[in-house]
Amino acid sequence: MAINKEKKLKKIDTEALKQELSAAGQDIKSKPKEVGHRLTELLKKEIEDYKMREKTRAAEMISIFSAHNFYANGFTPVELRTTLEDLGPTYVKIGQIMSSRVDLLPEAYCRELEKLRQNVKPLSAEVARAVIEEETGRKIEDIYAEFRDEPLGSASIGQAHYAVLKDGTKVVTKVQRPLIADMMRRDFVLLKKLAGLVNVVSDNEGEQAVDLVSVIGELEKVTEEELNFLVEAGNTKFFKENCIEDENVINCPTVIDELTTERIFTMTYVDGYTLSHTERIAEDGYDPNAIGKAITENFVHQVLDVGTFHADPHQGNIMVSGGVPYWIDFGMIGHVTERDIDGIQSIVISLLGSDAEGVVNGITSMGAVSGSTNRDKLIEDAELLLGRYMGTKDIASIDMSDLFDEVLTLADKHHIKMPGQFTMLGRAVLAIEGVIERLCPELDLFTLLSGKMIERTKKNFDLKKTLTDAGKELVGVGKKTAKIPGLIADTLNGLAKGKTKVNMEVVGFDEPLEKIGAYFKYVMMTVVACVLFLGSCILARVDIEPKTANGMPILAVGGIVISIALAIFSIGRLSKK
Repeated sequence: MAINKEKKLKKIDTEALKQELSAAGQDIKSKPKEVGHRLTELLKKEIEDYKMREKTRAAEMISIFSAHNFYANGFTPVELRTTLEDLGPTYVKIGQIMSSRVDLLPEAYCRELEKLRQNVKPLSAEVARAVIEEETGRKIEDIYAEFRDEPLGSASIGQAHYAVLKDGTKVVTKVQRPLIADMMRRDFVLLKKLAGLVNVVSDNEGEQAVDLVSVIGELEKVTEEELNFLVEAGNTKFFKENCIEDENVINCPTVIDELTTERIFTMTYVDGYTLSHTERIAEDGYDPNAIGKAITENFVHQVLDVGTFHADPHQGNIMVSGGVPYWIDFGMIGHVTERDIDGIQSIVISLLGSDAEGVVNGITSMGAVSGSTNRDKLIEDAELLLGRYMGTKDIASIDMSDLFDEVLTLADKHHIKMPGQFTMLGRAVLAIEGVIERLCPELDLFTLLSGKMIERTKKNFDLKKTLTDAGKELVGVGKKTAKIPGLIADTLNGLAKGKTKVNMEVVGFDEPLEKIGAYFKYVMMTVVACVLFLGSCILARVDIEPKTANGMPILAVGGIVISIALAIFSIGRLSKK
């Protein structure tokens, strides 16, 4: 998926395009979302500018796109960034959202869009107060014991103010800019119309490389969520209830429900500093290793135990207060299903065990396999991937982000579409690795992740079910095996009596003989596994040392485990013959 100057684009009639967009603009209701009397008075000039902007926005957009000559050259990463900057603050915000969506745009574009910076004029204190009062129906002095007019931070969608409630609770109230929701929704209508007219980016074979309409549609959904502060509030509450096990080890803000609506969001204030101030942690007498371990263990818990994770865990979104790390900003949350986790787990554990087929099973269980996927070729390439890790003596030396990239590359090469959440998780892992590398370089995320996966495998392992399934398979194979001597005898007897005719063509017999040989090999392995299992069960009743905690001889336990593994392996191979 890419957009570059090498793509073939058809020429666009800019005048016709301008007319199309202008017509689309006329269909949009120009009345902004309800604004109270006080806000209407305070925003009189802004509302007038907004209405004037509506009349000229389509022509303005065309002018900017034409200036960047998009219909002749396409959008390179740099051109996409500069175009968004020229379109204004709302598009800068859209670009910032796009920068984190590697599941929608190529990595090169995401990296370039990360350079977008906002220079947004803060809301006046009067307007911020008026929004809060309009949303709550209460006066500021009735809500807060203290409210600071100087914002903690200001962005295109909203800005945050420090305050203290009547009961002494320190909070942060995020206030949405009036009119911004309507402006962004209108811009998306025009942008989708524009994308529909110029969605002609294609590769040399004429296949579409990037579906701009779909990308913009997805971005519109994400932006709608950002415009509704109840979504972020819900994410924060879910995270607090499900991902925080011990608030003394790691924590996140608490949502103040009665002061949270679509346009304001109030949460408890975290009195500390972000991890970008790494040097202060040691200066304040806190242990960077303990903080780093708490962050990584909690992130692994989010992914493997809860299935919901912070999808933008850079150092600016993790604070330290009193030596305790705090997650903040839950505007972007990732979700993985049990099936996704099993797939990731299969990939990682198979990597550790140099099992190419296990890696392939993990990839195919997660992704959408196309008709052009060749499993044999996929396994061959997976073996090449594993070969690059053969010399690895220490798990800590494996770069987790590189591993995610290689898995995605392998899937893409074999026409397997991996889910966007897997890509989002890979990006989150990369961000966490960057945080930990700066905070405590000796700590390794991959070691913790793989260890947790192995624990999860052990926890989910059902010995009774495994033995039952293995027993059923063994009985089936045993029945088939028992028939072989009789079938051979009947065949030889028939030949002796002249009742059986055999036509033999001594051509291409190598492969059948090889299959027969392999079949008997795995039959014998299955028989050996059965004998070893029965012998180990008998040995379990003998009083010999050493023993496990529950009194069973370790030698017997080892024999049972090996026999089960051997049986599963040989039965699995037999089922493919």
